[in-house]
Amino acid sequence: MTTSVMQKLNKVSFIVTLGSVALLSLNAQAEPTGYNQISFSVDASQEVENDEITATLYKQVQANSPKQLATELNTAIDQALTTAKGYPNVIATTGTQHTYPKYNKDNEITGWTGSVSINLKSNDFASTSELIATLQQNLVIQNIQFGVSENKQDQVEKELIKKASLDFKQQAKSLTETWDMSGYQVINVSINTNGGYQPRPIMMMRDASAKSGVPSQNFEGGNTRLSVTASGTIELLPWMQ
Repeated sequence: MTTSVMQKLNKVSFIVTLGSVALLSLNAQAEPTGYNQISFSVDASQEVENDEITATLYKQVQANSPKQLATELNTAIDQALTTAKGYPNVIATTGTQHTYPKYNKDNEITGWTGSVSINLKSNDFASTSELIATLQQNLVIQNIQFGVSENKQDQVEKELIKKASLDFKQQAKSLTETWDMSGYQVINVSINTNGGYQPRPIMMMRDASAKSGVPSQNFEGGNTRLSVTASGTIELLPWMQ
């Protein structure tokens, strides 16, 4: 075989070898190797002013018979719902109802105790305050909470998800440079959101309502911190020799 023919064969062999290496490199990026993998998470958060209030008020009654008990409880909740209709900016719904007997030492039923509640939800703090003051003529406050409405939370979380995703990419790039690698591929990423209601409102008393005789309250809803966490795993890609 002549020298020129040998040189041509060697050149062809070299090209085929490079093609094989390139193919292996592509496969390595497409198929995770399980090596050089790093898991981490990043957070994006924002303080958001609470724009929604929820409250629960209840009535507890003691009676000698189930009929009497049911009558008093039904009357109380019907009156409360009727009163709430005068406040169109406040959503009022029937809450829980409990009934249980009272026993003497001989295990005989001597009476009945029951309770019924009404739930309120609104973005109008002033109207809710007035309604609560009016309802307190016959009902007792069980709890008041402040939080971020669903619409507002959705809007804020969309921006936080975008920010957390960009931060995740930036962190992945930084890790690639820190470990002196050629690049990275994402193995998995999960996005988690969290937020909530503030169970302890800040309240200040104001002038008593002439209508109800019960002082209404100035509600200060405070803020809620909404946050989004992006967590996942990347695989660092080494430089090809």
